[in-house]
Amino acid sequence: MSLLDVTIVAVALPTLQHDLHASVAAVQWVVSGYALAFALALVPAGRLGDAMGRRRIFLWALGAFVACSAAAGAAPTILLLVLARVAQGVAAGCLAPQNSALIQQMFRGAERGRAFGLFGATVGVSAAVGPVTGGLILTLASGADGWRWIFYVNVPIGLAALLLGVRYLPRVAPGRSRRLDLTGVALLGAGVLALMLPLVFAEAGGVRRLWWLFPLGAALLAGFARWEGRVTARGGQPLLDPRLATGTRGYLPGAVLATLYFVGFSGVWLVFALFLQNGLGYSPLQSGLAVTPFAIGSASAAVVAGRLVERLGRLLTVCGLVAVMAGLGGAALLLRFAPAGAVVWLALPALLVAGLGSGCVISPNVTMTLRDVPVRTAGAAGGALQTGQRLGGAIGTALLPGLFYLVLNATGEDYRAAASLAVGAALAAMLAAFAVAVADWRRDRRDDGGADPENRPHSHTHAGRCGPAA
Repeated sequence: MSLLDVTIVAVALPTLQHDLHASVAAVQWVVSGYALAFALALVPAGRLGDAMGRRRIFLWALGAFVACSAAAGAAPTILLLVLARVAQGVAAGCLAPQNSALIQQMFRGAERGRAFGLFGATVGVSAAVGPVTGGLILTLASGADGWRWIFYVNVPIGLAALLLGVRYLPRVAPGRSRRLDLTGVALLGAGVLALMLPLVFAEAGGVRRLWWLFPLGAALLAGFARWEGRVTARGGQPLLDPRLATGTRGYLPGAVLATLYFVGFSGVWLVFALFLQNGLGYSPLQSGLAVTPFAIGSASAAVVAGRLVERLGRLLTVCGLVAVMAGLGGAALLLRFAPAGAVVWLALPALLVAGLGSGCVISPNVTMTLRDVPVRTAGAAGGALQTGQRLGGAIGTALLPGLFYLVLNATGEDYRAAASLAVGAALAAMLAAFAVAVADWRRDRRDDGGADPENRPHSHTHAGRCGPAA
């Protein structure tokens, strides 16, 4: 639900704007307010889960998400809708890091890989089927106020999940320290906000008008890193332990890989939607169905990849990235050179290959990135990983459609050229992720003397303190 709500609302914006008599700027906040709040809440909420208990934060956040979904669906004005969406984004940001942390806490070894495989399948499907789900809901709930069911649909699903969570999530004693590093929260939040704000308003000229926020955001994040180092040196409880980057094998390259991958992964779906709907005249539902092979491939491969990651390690993500780049590269060539009437049908196998590759990237990368993270800091570590994904997604959703429109205007509305070049830009981001994956794989082989990843030791300076439960 939390990931679907990033993209599912986009298809309902025209109807929503008309029914609530809202301006374009106000309607943009329905999407951007949620995305910003989601990203800002991830790391602090992960730390709260580490300190106060992940089950408790998970259930409270899930209840709040359901309540905010109902409030968004019932909102009589655009202002109340935006406020409900921002609150819903905070709830989603509190919910998300508890997922990966609970998996870290409850599973070990091959079981953890399978659990992350199911988690990755959910992530892959949610990101890819948002538009088709939104189009299907609007088709079934046609007429006045049909857009409200985009939000109402979360209520029965969320209530069922809440009951299952109460019944099945284990009660585990929280960490010893409940103090929250408020200075770290302020520095990190301000830095992420400064980096994301120009990107989420890119269509309204946000990058051009707010470019000065990029160096400010970088300076704030540098200050955050220095502050966290000081807190750690004094023996305090940092919001995000710097030793995750410096002393935890695989965490830093995994986080960088995820950020780069989501630049291409998130932006490419908007490019396909623009090409199919504006260039070929498809409806939102037809546009979503056209890219369904990617979602099917991603979900199928993620489950299998979860069973292979303990044996193949980082090599699995390397192979997955090769398949993603091959599939999207083939799709880009077909968009440019295939016969216009058959381009979508011819691109389906390429999208399936790309989806199969993506299923071998997202969940295995989460497993490899968090593999050696101490369970007591799993929430904050998972939150930081997902913050990188959200930041990469914001960059991709601003950059790739911007490139699409730039080429479109320069070529006299040549939609095929615009789509193929924008998909090519997504490939460039994934090529950078591939370079990071290869470097990490080669380092693992060098450190382990070529040993099978399944049999190599996982402990080291920082991860060696990992206990069986937080």
